[in-house]
Amino acid sequence: MTRGRALFGQTQEFNATGRPRAGIQMVVTTGNDVSGYTVRQYLGIVRGIVVRSPNIAQGILGGLKQIVGGNIESFAQVCEAARHEAFERMVQQADSLGADAVVGMRYDATEFGNGATEVLAYGTAVKFG
Repeated sequence: MTRGRALFGQTQEFNATGRPRAGIQMVVTTGNDVSGYTVRQYLGIVRGIVVRSPNIAQGILGGLKQIVGGNIESFAQVCEAARHEAFERMVQQADSLGADAVVGMRYDATEFGNGATEVLAYGTAVKFG
């Protein structure tokens, strides 16, 4: 059995005045279990979905970079921001279910027309026993 590396998902939440409050800390792993813990209950699939596209400046710079080739850093920044936000949304959904962890976490991406990309972070929310 292959074990994934456990990460601690930390999200930023805001109170009614719009100020940040303490983030959620949760174990998130690509594996199907967490060493030292026994899964007591499977709460279901959790996901975070984000659809992003580059802004005008990133699009222009990325277009120029495509001409000469190489890594398109402005597009990479858009992708990383989308992955981060999708991850946070997934962790928030797991927390709302009362989960202790998310196992079997994965990312998926789908490109739409006009440069927009959907990023999906998903996994299974679990309670430890």
